[in-house]
Amino acid sequence: MAKKNTTIMIAPDIERSLTRMALQMMEDNRGIKKLALIGIHTGGVFLADRLRKIIKEHEGLELPVGYLDITLYRDDWSLVSQNPIVKKTEIPFSVEEYTLILVDDVLYTGRTIRAALDAIMDLGRPRFIQLAVLINRQCGRELPIQPNYWGLDVHENLTDHVHVVLQEKGGRDEVVLESD
Repeated sequence: MAKKNTTIMIAPDIERSLTRMALQMMEDNRGIKKLALIGIHTGGVFLADRLRKIIKEHEGLELPVGYLDITLYRDDWSLVSQNPIVKKTEIPFSVEEYTLILVDDVLYTGRTIRAALDAIMDLGRPRFIQLAVLINRQCGRELPIQPNYWGLDVHENLTDHVHVVLQEKGGRDEVVLESD
């Protein structure tokens, strides 16, 4: 049976969602003092950079941004690949006393976020940790993890896949739901 692809977000939808999320972040945190973004490789990195840009446009200040690789923190890394591709973690500031907002493209099982929390704790003790995702999948959550900020809730079957394609990854901005 052929898979069916349905585009559920296009560039203006993604931009509008990120703008709304950034405004909510500033409001919930009473500005941006001691606020930092941490993008989870790979998709979260690009979204964190976009959120930083939006916040700078509104506040006139640039948030600290870091990039986090969680490959070796995953509890399933050996199931995914015998030779995992480890990317570089770059967090050019101390996480101590910051409110960190972890940024990823899709929240599904919660395992990536659990791994990210473990990796962050190895770097220090932030004041608070929040979560921002572009897509919040409602089916398949294995851990009790929920986002503080999200662009779109997706209610789909467990066999469906969500693909976030961004310009920075060589595509055009869109979110595609692939279903059987």
